[in-house]
Amino acid sequence: MRHVLFPYPVMKNGSSRRDCELRRFSHWLVSGGHSECSVRTHVRILHRVLAESRSIAVHDMISGRVLHRAFQLNVSGLLSKKLRATEGVYARFLKSEGRLLEVTTKGCRLDRLLGPYHDYLIQVRGLSMSTASLHHSTVSEFLQRSLRGTQSLKMLAGRHIERYLEKKPAEITRHSLKNVVARLRAFLRYVYSKDLIPQRLDFIDSPRTYRDDLPPRALPWPLVKKLLRSVERSSKSGWRDFMMLHMMAYYGLRPSEIAALRIDSINWDTRTCRVEQRKTRTDLVLPLLDSTISMLRRYVGRGRPQCASPHLFLRAISPRSALRRTGVSEVFYKRGARSGLPLDGYCAYSLRHSFAMRLLQRGVGVKAIGDLLGHRSLEATCIYLRLNMAALRTVALPVPRVKRTLASYHAG
Repeated sequence: MRHVLFPYPVMKNGSSRRDCELRRFSHWLVSGGHSECSVRTHVRILHRVLAESRSIAVHDMISGRVLHRAFQLNVSGLLSKKLRATEGVYARFLKSEGRLLEVTTKGCRLDRLLGPYHDYLIQVRGLSMSTASLHHSTVSEFLQRSLRGTQSLKMLAGRHIERYLEKKPAEITRHSLKNVVARLRAFLRYVYSKDLIPQRLDFIDSPRTYRDDLPPRALPWPLVKKLLRSVERSSKSGWRDFMMLHMMAYYGLRPSEIAALRIDSINWDTRTCRVEQRKTRTDLVLPLLDSTISMLRRYVGRGRPQCASPHLFLRAISPRSALRRTGVSEVFYKRGARSGLPLDGYCAYSLRHSFAMRLLQRGVGVKAIGDLLGHRSLEATCIYLRLNMAALRTVALPVPRVKRTLASYHAG
């Protein structure tokens, strides 16, 4: 592989420790989905850094501070950006091998407190890593805003909590604020049980929320078609973005379901698509339109990068790995901004809501719509009935009119 990626010699001595390090680094890049051009660039830059730096001993533990100092070469312009990129990639390589020493701030009370609390959430309360990270970020933000790193935790008082929660509604929604309050309660109970604060502070009123108090924002179908037409398909990224938006608009897929699609999810013979529905944990087989099959064939043949990843939609830049759920949402915002359409207040889920509304307006039953959308209960689907105002007007019964004479009116 070295002779294919590097037609000109990069390393003089093929048996040196530096040569072995570069070879292992290049193998790691290829297995991670990096393109040949990206592998060449990263390996050549690392070869220069290892040749000019005396602080890095390959195959030994390396601290983040030493690594950053080694990459401070006297370069400018585009090479400087590539140098920073290689530094980040090489740091991830060292971390994957367990050779990167994390830099911690000595004497930081916040780190000494949040570390054990993070372990407590996972080991004692049994929370997942993602949920524990949300707790960690909320508590970290609260302590930094309230104590500003200069006061002791014993100085924490009710006024700090009130001041923090007064500013949060301007940043997040009421439903998100309820989750923030729950995380603060859990943290305040923890620090009181550990005698880190002198009095209980977890008596916080939670904002009242209502189930489905706001109907989903469905994007009008004429705007959906204009958005799809605005996506240029002259590039590979354009083809990818168009197909993702098309699958959400015409089949009601969630962003997470779009990101999880694989090439073998498409059955070209039966013209179906197998979707792994995350909420119901079931597989849904959707029949595909002939036009969709034709566009998918063209995308896989011309628009999708050729790599070993089995996923249908990949990142536009190296490494060519699977796109994440957040990346699908970012595509909607990016394409919506470029289209110039009035899409303020809409998100990627609006395409899914538009799909549900189209089915409802065409007379499809609510139960069938819920099965296609992967809803757990019928209540989650019935919220779309509140959007179909034309159908609601036909439900109301006419008010009966009683003819009463003037004499009977006075008698009554």
